[in-house]
Amino acid sequence: MTWTQWFIFILILQIIHGLATWKLYIKAGRKAWEAFVPIYNAVVLMKIISRPWWWVILMFLPIVNLIMIPAVWVETARSFGKDSKIDALLCIVTLGFYLFYLNYVADVNYIEDRQLKPKTSSGEWISSILFAVVAATIVHTYFFQPFVIPSSSLEKSLLVGDFLIVSKFHYGARTPMTTVGAPMVHDTIPVLGKKSYLYNDNFEERNTSWINKLQLPFLRLPGFENVERNDIVVFNQPADTLLNMNDFNPDRNYYKPIDKKTNLVKRCVGVAGDTLEIRNGYVFINGKQNKLPPRSHLQFSYDITFKRQLQPMRIIDILKKYDITDGLGYGTTEGSYSIPAATDDAIAKLRLHPEVASIVPTKQEKGVDGNIFPKDKNYPWNSDFFGPMWIPKAGGTVNLTTENISIYKRVIGEYEGHNVVTRGDQIFIDDQPATSYTFKQDYYWMMGDNRHNSIDSRYWGFVPNDHIFGKPVFIWMSIDGINDGIKNWSFRWDRIFTTVSGGNERTSYLIPFIVLVLGITFFNKWRKKKKATS
Repeated sequence: MTWTQWFIFILILQIIHGLATWKLYIKAGRKAWEAFVPIYNAVVLMKIISRPWWWVILMFLPIVNLIMIPAVWVETARSFGKDSKIDALLCIVTLGFYLFYLNYVADVNYIEDRQLKPKTSSGEWISSILFAVVAATIVHTYFFQPFVIPSSSLEKSLLVGDFLIVSKFHYGARTPMTTVGAPMVHDTIPVLGKKSYLYNDNFEERNTSWINKLQLPFLRLPGFENVERNDIVVFNQPADTLLNMNDFNPDRNYYKPIDKKTNLVKRCVGVAGDTLEIRNGYVFINGKQNKLPPRSHLQFSYDITFKRQLQPMRIIDILKKYDITDGLGYGTTEGSYSIPAATDDAIAKLRLHPEVASIVPTKQEKGVDGNIFPKDKNYPWNSDFFGPMWIPKAGGTVNLTTENISIYKRVIGEYEGHNVVTRGDQIFIDDQPATSYTFKQDYYWMMGDNRHNSIDSRYWGFVPNDHIFGKPVFIWMSIDGINDGIKNWSFRWDRIFTTVSGGNERTSYLIPFIVLVLGITFFNKWRKKKKATS
């Protein structure tokens, strides 16, 4: 729904609330009209049920309100003497319409100084859990979220098994677009393997389904920085579909809401307004080679030929000596070995090894790769030679031709909501002839440092601003062999409690953190002991 439609929907809910509670407001010593005034009625209701004013804010936060609104229904019933488990259950299963019964039928009286603390230990336990979930959901949604590096696309910069803290507020927290779903869960409920949100997956019905109309428009809260070139960014994968997230066909159908698409982490090598080109695997921005931060390490694939036949384990030992670890064990041929990923520095040192005869990069020559964006034979691009190409910018205008429409069609159609077709030599947007287009939002170009082992923007194109999720800022845990079973786990102590970006040297803050925690713990014990003896 649009913001206007949501405004009308909320007004209707306010009228329903007023009709369901105006007599209860009077019994609580308030005026009947106060039950109908949006937001103000919620503030008054908090006074009636003896709950803090900030509950009103929680009632309007998506996902959090799925817990808070039923809690307010139950608290309202309790304020008028209906505090049994049956009353609480009726409030919830009737979606609050039980209040109509209390308002018009039941003979209830307002309890002004009721006991707020739950009467039983189980009630207190449930209350504590609910508010712990609420607090965690707020932090998870608007401030920080944990994230685990699942693949080696940023290997050497970020490793498989790095556990990250992703900041939502650096770029500005994105409010949830999916309003009905499980808190602190992405697209799938763990163990159950079921979808964690309500959404109609049927492509033909997705724009008309009442469930899908409960989606909120995109809104980003103010942040204190923009996405900058070379930032490592977490975002929702534009190419992700519910049926097959590896379907990179430009004309595919989308089946997931934006905020429920798979979270990916890549490096932003091109920002809105840049002209990007890839030459021999290296990125050039506006004609100049992109210079990466100190901790970044580009990796490419190579074929090694040895001077004599070596056992696979001997080859692996040699490669590990030079910190070449990604994808080892892919296989050997007679006297040779394929390296999926290695840095330039590692290869330079490996060339000097006495058992190495030659090392040849496996980069592609110039030519068309059918898997590379925009999948158009008019653009002879591949993963190592790509562009030049302009990245769309909010407010920026591009002249459209039948030659370049394949680059921008997905942006105009899928991301900005227009109908784009080509008829002969003419381009039509929403059935109107178009020779240019002005973009509504910024777009970015995301790539992995592991150039030959990363499915990124080279395969599915631009990343819209509304897909940007957050910025990784901290590694709180790092486990080598995370995908090889717990018996093969080993902690990377030098990476635990370190920042994602910074200077050449990585500094661990684990010891200062432990000292801080112990200091706070002993201080609290000392304070309690002193208070008890005073």
